[in-house]
Amino acid sequence: MEAVAKLKNVPTSPRKMRLVADLIRGEGVNKALNILKFEPKQGAARLEKLLLSAISNWQQGNQDVDLEDADLYVKSIYVDSGRILKRLRPAPQGRAHRIRKRSNHVTLILDSKAPVAEKSTKKKEKEDK
Repeated sequence: MEAVAKLKNVPTSPRKMRLVADLIRGEGVNKALNILKFEPKQGAARLEKLLLSAISNWQQGNQDVDLEDADLYVKSIYVDSGRILKRLRPAPQGRAHRIRKRSNHVTLILDSKAPVAEKSTKKKEKEDK
């Protein structure tokens, strides 16, 4: 079963956030957490928190499966552009330069590499009773 976590309106440019997101795409959950913990870039702390949220979401949907046995990995992570705040900065000779303060939206999807045979065995146990 997949678990999804979303982070919206992060006040970082999408280009900077994609650099960090590319580091953990396809990695196992434990390795991804270690990468994000020691990554000095700006978006790493926010992505670490988002990954922990996705793990928690997965646990809510799969309470009968142990987290260590599930072998979770980052199935996909993508960064989309959010709203852009437009500001003006004074420039020489009465002119003005436009400043665009960018933001982004991050979507993270976790999945399990282990086969999900737990549900079929649970159904059989209920039928036997």
